[in-house]
This record gives sequence, C-alpha cells and structure tokens, in this order.
Amino acid sequence: MKQTNPLTLGQLLSAQSRLQPNRVGASDLDRSMSFCQWNTRACQLANALKGLGLGKGDRVAVLAYNRIEWVEIYVAAAKSGLIVVPVNFRLTGPEVIYILEDCEAAALIVESALIDTLDACRDAVDVPDSRIIVIDAKLLKAHGIERVFGLQGGHIQPIWDHVARSGIQIIDVRDERAAVHMAHAHGELTGTMGVAMVTAGPGVTNTVTAMANASLARVPLLLIGGCTTRPQANMGPLQDIPHTEILRPITRFSRTTRVPEQVLRELDEAIARSKGDMDEPGPVYIEIPTDVLRQPLKKQLVLDDWIAPKSSRRFYPDPVLVAEAVEMIRQSRRPLVISGRGACEASEPLCWFLDATDALYLDTQESRGLVPATHSAVVASVRAAVMAQADLVITLGRKLDYQLGYGSPAVFQNARFLRIADNAGELIDNRRGSPEIFSDVVLALDAIVEKSGSKSGNRDEEWLAALREKHRERISKEDSTPERCEDGKIHPKAIFAAIREVAADNYIGIADGGDLLSFARIGLDSTTYLDSGAFGCLGVGVPFAIAASLHYPERQVISVNGDGAYGINAMEIDTAVRHGAKAVFIVSNNAAWNIERYDQEMNYGGRVVGTTLNHSDYAAMARALGAHGERVEDPAELPGAISRALKNAPAVVDVVTSQFAVSSDAQKGLGFVPDYQPLTAWDEAERRRRE
Repeated sequence: MKQTNPLTLGQLLSAQSRLQPNRVGASDLDRSMSFCQWNTRACQLANALKGLGLGKGDRVAVLAYNRIEWVEIYVAAAKSGLIVVPVNFRLTGPEVIYILEDCEAAALIVESALIDTLDACRDAVDVPDSRIIVIDAKLLKAHGIERVFGLQGGHIQPIWDHVARSGIQIIDVRDERAAVHMAHAHGELTGTMGVAMVTAGPGVTNTVTAMANASLARVPLLLIGGCTTRPQANMGPLQDIPHTEILRPITRFSRTTRVPEQVLRELDEAIARSKGDMDEPGPVYIEIPTDVLRQPLKKQLVLDDWIAPKSSRRFYPDPVLVAEAVEMIRQSRRPLVISGRGACEASEPLCWFLDATDALYLDTQESRGLVPATHSAVVASVRAAVMAQADLVITLGRKLDYQLGYGSPAVFQNARFLRIADNAGELIDNRRGSPEIFSDVVLALDAIVEKSGSKSGNRDEEWLAALREKHRERISKEDSTPERCEDGKIHPKAIFAAIREVAADNYIGIADGGDLLSFARIGLDSTTYLDSGAFGCLGVGVPFAIAASLHYPERQVISVNGDGAYGINAMEIDTAVRHGAKAVFIVSNNAAWNIERYDQEMNYGGRVVGTTLNHSDYAAMARALGAHGERVEDPAELPGAISRALKNAPAVVDVVTSQFAVSSDAQKGLGFVPDYQPLTAWDEAERRRRE
C-alpha cells in the first residue's frame, strides 16, 4: 500500500481556503472568519514572525485570552515551522517566568489587556523587545473604524496584523492611490473618518494624488504610513525618503512618531486635526517606525482620554450677525443660495430655509442631493444666468473657487454676499461676506428662520418664475437628446437615460471623467452622489464605487466613467471581485481624452496629438478578472445590459460612445484654460471688467 505524507495544519488550511473559501472556518463569541480569511491572516502572521528572524523549531509563547486569534497563531506557527507554547492568562508573574524560561521562548505574543502580567516579570524574561508582539488596535476601534483600506508591506506589518486581529476589516488594493480614494469615499459617505494604511517609500509616494484630492475636498482621512526603524534612520535603508515633507503641503498634519508611549497621543492629535481642530477638516499623515510598532507599552503610560472618542465641535451663531443676515435677506429681491461641503448635514434645515426665504438654489458636487431635484428652488440648468442676476448670494460651507468664478463681480454682476461656515477657509476666501457668520451651518439656518418668522421679504416674482420655467425647459430638452451621434455611435446621454429607467430610487451615483462629467452633472440624478471633485481628479470612479458598495451592500452603486479615467484604476475591479463589492462600473468608451481632443481640434489647428485611445474591450478585461462584463454598441440594449449588471455585480458595462458628443464644458472652453477664469464667457467678462 502506497504511503503518503500527512498534511500539516498549515497545508490543510491552505487546501480548505481553495476548496471552500467563503465557508466559516473559525468563530468565537465576537466574530467569525472564512477559511480564506483565516488562511490569509495566518500567512500574514507567519511572514511577520519570519521577519523577526525566527526559524524552524523556535518556540513562540502566547499570553492571551481564549479567542479566535489563537487559531490564527497556531496555523501561522505551523506554516513557519515554529512551536507554540500556550501561557494561561490566569497564571501569576512567577509562573509565567517559569514557563518562558523553561521553554526558552524566542518570541512572545501578548494581548494588550494582559500587559500588566508581562510588566510584572519583564526584567526576568529573556525575550528581546523586538520579538514581543502586542495584540491591540484600541484607538481605531474607539473611533468607530470598522474598515481600513491599504496595501501591505513589511514596514507596516505589525500594525497591519494588529488591525486585522482586532476585527477591523482590511480591504487590500492593487495600488495605494486607490486605497486613499476608497478611504476618501468612505469618509464622505459616512460622515466619519476614512483610514488607509500603506508601506514606506513608493507605498507612501503613490498616495500623493489621492491625498491632494482629499485635501481640496476637505475630507477627514487618516493615512498611516510605514518608515524605517530608528537604528537604521539616515543610513540609506530600504525605502527611506522624507514622507512627512512630501505630504505636509497637502495635509493638515504630517508627522513621524518615534517615542512608543507617545504614539497614541500623537495619533489622537492627528485624528482631531483631520476632523477640523485648528484648521479645515482634511487628510492627515502619521508614520511609525517599525521597531516602535513592535514595542510593548506599560498600561499606565496609555491615557484613556487619548483613546476615548470625541464629540464634534458645533459653533453657535452670533445673534447680532443673525439679525443682520435676516435684514439682508428681507431686503433682497433676487436671493440665491449655494451649498458646499460644510452644509452636508443640513438637508432638512436647508429645505426649510429655502421655503421660508423663497430663494433660488444651486448645489455643487460637494453637497449633491441635499435638496430634492423637484424642489421649486432648484435651478441647476440655468446656473450662469442665476449667478449673473442674483442680488444676494448666500454661501453655506462653500468656497468660492473656480467652479463659482472665484466670486468675481464679472460672474456675480449684481450680488452682495452673506457667508456661513464653521471654518475660516469656507468663510473668507476670494469674496468677503457682510455679514460672515462663523457657525455650524445647521444652527445658523435654524436661527435665521426662527428670527425671520414669516417675513421673507419682497421678491422679484417675475424673475423667479422666468428662471424656474427656463430650468424646466432645459431639463425636458435633456430627455429628448438623440441616442446616437452622426457617426452612428451612442451618445453618452443615452447611458444616463438607461440608468433612470432601471436603477432603484436610492441608488448611489458616481461620476468620473473630464468630458463625461459635464453630462453626468445633469444626467446622473442620484440623491447620493460623488465625482472627481474640485481637483478634477480622474481615476476615482472605481475605488469610490467599491467603498460605497462595501458600506452600503443593500443599495445599488453605479459608477459612470470616461474610458480615460477608468483606465487609471481599472485593476481595482480585481479588488471589487475579491472583496465582494457589488458595484456596477459603466465605461463611456469614446476612445479619447475628449475634452482635450476637442480643444486641440478647435484651438490648435486640428493637430490632435496624444489625446486618442483605442476602443479597448473593457468588458473582456472585467471577465478576465472574475467580474461580469458586457459590451454595448446599440443604445436599445443599454437598459437590459445595466439590469443584468446590477443582478450580477460586480460588473462592467462597456459602452461604445461617440467623440462627436461635445460636452458643454468643452464648448465653454474648460479644456483651453483661459487666463483669468475657467470658462471662456467668464474670462471675457473678466477682461471687460479690467478695461
């Protein structure tokens, strides 16, 4: 009879992770994990143990409670050829010392709650600090962090392992930029802080674009990076580069924390700065040397107030300024309200305010969906006219950036400004208000409505009615756009018509692209909406949708992408498949960076250079990565294809569209980059103002 070698515990789990990857492999009272998750975590720990210099036959002592981490440790040891020595958590210090000395432990894994037991016998334990692993991720869990996005590397393996063991889900990605984009979207959608982890060197530098995007979007985001050990610093070690200096201009906080007992204090400060303490909210960066991550801490050195979650600060409006604002609004004949990031929690108070004041309303991509599209105040399709004609502009947590013509009198020809925000950056840029109310937007709106009572003022009813009617006409015209262009290919607007036909009312819409974004701003009618933002950051569509789908698995998530933008993070479809993100990714495949191609054609003598692509088969790529994929060349097939994609997500719908569909942004000169203003008409008005 032929004899076979028995499987080791590590080999057995590897086999089960292939045969039954999604079946529950282990569980305790707090959580469970599939065979695939178990095997992945065991492999990560095995690699970390090897990284400590441990070899076959070395003994690893484990001082921990009876919980699911035990089975991870046992399998990791089996994969590494190590021997596990369990140490009962009920033992006294002398008993622990006896076991550690008797087994000649080369390393120790200890639960943070049992650190006092270790401290009682620390001097007698012959285990180097670098080989003591503490299981802990208290601060992140205390702040409600349930999911972290990242790409693993040796410099962050200790904290990566601790986060995974604490029950926080890790979404591992294919590129670090995508990890930060996902954390960004998670923060925007949940109103909480997004968290990403990346390793040293290229791991950190790959995040720069995404961190800059989060900075301009003013999104609370924590990026934890790796860096070399303290003894190797400034000696030319692997992946050593001044990360903090690189990231400082685009973060609210950028620091290396080198003292073990100060790590949680500095991390707590970073989180506070991310949420807006001392500045606008936005991304922060903190890096911890690998040897510091391995260092155990005495319990008395970790203060509870560093770990405890903090309440958001809310500033009440000055009653004197509220009274001034009420009087301004009463005197206005043509008031306009524009919302931004700072108004994102103000949906209901904002609607009451619009009803009470009879003002017109424009949203921006920062605050899309706060006011229903059917509300009588909404006049999004006549944006230029209402901005030029309003006599009072009320900004709610919104900067006066290029999307609003910098507040210039060339764009807002007759307007005074009333500005409300809870930070100076959204209150005083480019055009000063009179008054300027430094306050939580919700509290300020409530105070103004209460103070004004039923006296809204004497409005220009003819102006209000004319703009509302013009808005309705343009919206109707959008619905009647031909499905094909003169070359026979699909018009991008047909995509949005098909989405309106088949998507659920509460779907999450995401738009990514240059030219495409102009069509999406009107065509994508979801109440929850994200796009490339004020930074014009292409490549966000795929990672944003993955983060949205993971947080809202019960809602449809539809991401519409230009083909150029889609290609930047297309490999993250693999991430969607591996982590079960049931999003639908629609690609408007016109084989061009079309807004730039149009600019070259119209303004550079028709010399089209470096702005055309191929009609690549993105559906085939999706299928190769394990997702559902369909290609559509007939607009009549779009509703069915999108419906099938929603049922079989993650899915890619590759729509062959026309370059002849010229967007309004392209026609208005956005790609040309005029001298004074972003759009040609505004630039011409600015030039006239300067004559």
